[in-house]
Amino acid sequence: MHSWTDTLRFAFQPVVNLTTGAVAGLEILARPEAGDVLAEARRDPGLDCRLAVAAVRAAARMETLLPLFVNVFAGTLADLGGLPSLHDAVREAGRLPWEVTIDLCPPYTHVPQRALLEAVATLRGQGFRFCADGVGDGDVPLRLLSDLSPGLLKLDASLLARPAVVRSMRTLCDELGALLAVEGVETEGQCAAALAGGAQLAQGELFAPPARLPAADVYVPPRSPAEVAAPRTGPSVREFVRPAALLPATASAGQVRALLTGSPDVSGVLLVDTTGVPVRSVHRSRFLLSMSGRYGHALYADRPAAKLGDPPRTVGVDATAWEVLDVVAVGGRDRTSDDVAVVDEYGRCVGTVRLADLVRALAETRVEEAAGLNPLTRLPGSDAITGEVDRRIAAGRAFALSWLDVDHFKQVNDGAGFAAGDELIRAVGRALQRAASDGARVGHIGGDDFLVLADPDGLDPLAASVLDADWSAGGRPVTLSLATVLCTPGSVSDHRQAAACLAPLKKAAKALHGASWVLGRAGVPGHEARRGSRPAPASAGCAVAVERGVQGV
Repeated sequence: MHSWTDTLRFAFQPVVNLTTGAVAGLEILARPEAGDVLAEARRDPGLDCRLAVAAVRAAARMETLLPLFVNVFAGTLADLGGLPSLHDAVREAGRLPWEVTIDLCPPYTHVPQRALLEAVATLRGQGFRFCADGVGDGDVPLRLLSDLSPGLLKLDASLLARPAVVRSMRTLCDELGALLAVEGVETEGQCAAALAGGAQLAQGELFAPPARLPAADVYVPPRSPAEVAAPRTGPSVREFVRPAALLPATASAGQVRALLTGSPDVSGVLLVDTTGVPVRSVHRSRFLLSMSGRYGHALYADRPAAKLGDPPRTVGVDATAWEVLDVVAVGGRDRTSDDVAVVDEYGRCVGTVRLADLVRALAETRVEEAAGLNPLTRLPGSDAITGEVDRRIAAGRAFALSWLDVDHFKQVNDGAGFAAGDELIRAVGRALQRAASDGARVGHIGGDDFLVLADPDGLDPLAASVLDADWSAGGRPVTLSLATVLCTPGSVSDHRQAAACLAPLKKAAKALHGASWVLGRAGVPGHEARRGSRPAPASAGCAVAVERGVQGV
């Protein structure tokens, strides 16, 4: 009697890290040659579980070291309350549970949510990781998605036509501590859109099609420096995580040697305890050098590999690239080439990062920043500020965007000379930098124009520090004008709209005498003149009215 296993084959499709171009894992896809076993599995939880077990065993036959993504219907977990046979299959294959990510697949309609969450908690306690699959093309409720708290969220490529949705999902992932992936990517344009939306991982025909043998090489389109602007604190370590080569802490030196000689791309091995916490780090070159000595193999082959390892260097998944470099800087120079283990909140290894990847990315960031600096003040230009504005809008954060310039600056240059004018601009730039609170960004967009992006709470001290100072150029007194627009979540859609709201406030500030400050709110008519005086009408003699109320724009 024929069984469904007689006509079932499996294909492997790589999940690609868009920052490093490395393969982050393999999704195992069932490919029945006849019938529709997947439709049956949707209705039969037992069959779906057996498919997951067969997928793990198929991967074991390929002897791949890459992390695995195994598809399971959400209803299966809710009905079975766990997957004990999958846990056993993973152990029998010589893999560890945290090397396997369970892709939860829709439908979710009629799935008991409490039972599903309890099953996920049980499997997560065993070490399995979780991915929410088919988001955007499925029926997963947002509340359930938040409660599941997956480590990875896969968007359907059709959502790339809606950039705002992709950006909002990246914001959700950041809040959940998850990575964002896009599946079904077929063109370079889709890849660029995924990067622009903040996706860190992707899979699809563009990189490599599903194949019976795991792909050794993938195609990743060249990345434009303008596609993703790095935050000031440096890129997140999540963008550089590579799969880790893991072995139990009890592994012998002979087992480590077999792994390294059979996998030339592996730069080191992490020895982990039964919970997945790294306990020793084995560096490829130093280990093989010890083993290649005259008596190396005889001395070490059957001994614990831990004796030839070092204490692991670890960082949390929320660390930045700069923080990883701080970890690397501690210790002897002979370990600067060691991989750094990335661990989750439980201390379990989720992968490694290579120093070369970090240095390359940080160097590119510095080059891009330097290219955008104003040569007079060494402050970033408008691109850096507007990019940060867009990030805050996407994150749903309130912010204040301010414009500042020198009153009658042409007269200053004509009367005091351009050298005095340049020195005044440099001094204003330094004062703004000193006054900027944590998280504020100061930019010099040319001439005597500056942009300041800050939290609304930090406006008053900043304004006082620059407007109350006695400014002069070549002995001539000088005053400054400041215009600010407050943007609450949802009040503006991008930096262009924020700049449009700021434009009339600039005009209003320049119309006042003396050091002036005009403040308005995006989407709200009118403005408040917090400093400065309105010029008196010609017939009013020397009378001056000081504005402190709300004025029409």
